[in-house]
Amino acid sequence: MTHAPAPRIQLLLVDDHNLFRRGLRALLSQDERFEVVCEAGDIGEALRCLAQAPRPDVILLDNHLPGVRGVDAIPALKDAAPGARILMLTVSENEDDLAAALRAGADGYLLKTVESDHLGDTIVKVLDGESVISPEMLTKLVSVFRARPAESAPAPLEPASGPSPDLLSPREREILLLIARGDSNKLIARALDIAETTVKIHVQHILRKLGLSSRVQAAVYATAHGLA
Repeated sequence: MTHAPAPRIQLLLVDDHNLFRRGLRALLSQDERFEVVCEAGDIGEALRCLAQAPRPDVILLDNHLPGVRGVDAIPALKDAAPGARILMLTVSENEDDLAAALRAGADGYLLKTVESDHLGDTIVKVLDGESVISPEMLTKLVSVFRARPAESAPAPLEPASGPSPDLLSPREREILLLIARGDSNKLIARALDIAETTVKIHVQHILRKLGLSSRVQAAVYATAHGLA
């Protein structure tokens, strides 16, 4: 008995650089997991795309766009496509842009220097509900929490607040350290020689014990508490 292939993940690309956008489309179209259903050079065009069918599962969004910046348009994009995940894909390493994107509801933040295979895996993770951020941006995220926790924190947790890390088991502390390093569940499983499903369970326990809601918060917590 043959099984029907899994439906492709529908993508909307929003970037004002035609050459980059076309290259990204060509790259992602080579991956059987994805289908680019629309592309846009600015937010107005993106909203027109979202008014059409099929609506995307994931929106890849640049920040530096003509007219309205990507981070400022996230609420409008969320309203136009409530079920879509938004993954920032940008050259901006500015911590204010990072904080603004997470605060506005972005589901991930990647730099355009990301490797192509990592980009594809990240899209899948974001669609599965994971919050993903480029490892090199984690330190800047922590600096945002430390400098302006009340104004700029992308989630309701100040780095020095929350439950004590003593609540975690030794294994959970190990995993938290690897999360802070930016490792995926697959890499953590490989490093600790345990099943990936076991890692997922540990991550759930860590988030619950510490009152956190995402891996990004966990990474900030670990760094702020001197665990990473």
